[in-house]
Amino acid sequence: MILYLNGIFVGLLILSNIVAVKLFGIGDFAVLPAAAIIYIFTYPITDIIVEIYGKKEARRTVQAGLITQVMALIFISIAINLPAAPFFENQAEFETILGGSFQIIIASLISYTISQHLDVTIFNKLKAKHGEKKLWLRNNASTMLSQLVDTTIFISIAFYGTMPFSAIGDLIVTQYLFKFLAVILLTPIVYLIVMIIHREQKRKRLDHPRQA
Repeated sequence: MILYLNGIFVGLLILSNIVAVKLFGIGDFAVLPAAAIIYIFTYPITDIIVEIYGKKEARRTVQAGLITQVMALIFISIAINLPAAPFFENQAEFETILGGSFQIIIASLISYTISQHLDVTIFNKLKAKHGEKKLWLRNNASTMLSQLVDTTIFISIAFYGTMPFSAIGDLIVTQYLFKFLAVILLTPIVYLIVMIIHREQKRKRLDHPRQA
């Protein structure tokens, strides 16, 4: 199961980077990047990994995600700079969708590295304190705090010098409120996946008692 979780985690990271250029509106309340509805799912995955497999395995997942993102940026850059075929007429669109700006890329990598490691650390400390109890507390507390850090760092770096500080502050608040609500809604999914993994592990122990 850990391989599936790692694969989904990395896949969501890459996908969120690709769709980040698309902005969508929630009525007149907020404008958010499409990446927000994808990236939010990465935190429950690392929480589940800490819960089942431990802090060390979760840190490996975060590191794998960072390496994969860097590799993706390198290969995307190569693809963008390859000479276009004479009949290929969408080079500008290709660059717009996949290129991004250097400032946004740096903001993404920094915020990802800090917030994901923070999430793993807080979740692990709460698990050490409460044991198997209060999964909802460590899931919500670790993700809500790490998402606040992620949102603040990313938006501050990505949009520094491009808009007034008041606008940056408003953007941080609206994006964090969206993520805050999303974390609460995702809590039952975390419980469900943890339960499924525990059942699968128990079944394997019963089927192969000598290997358990």
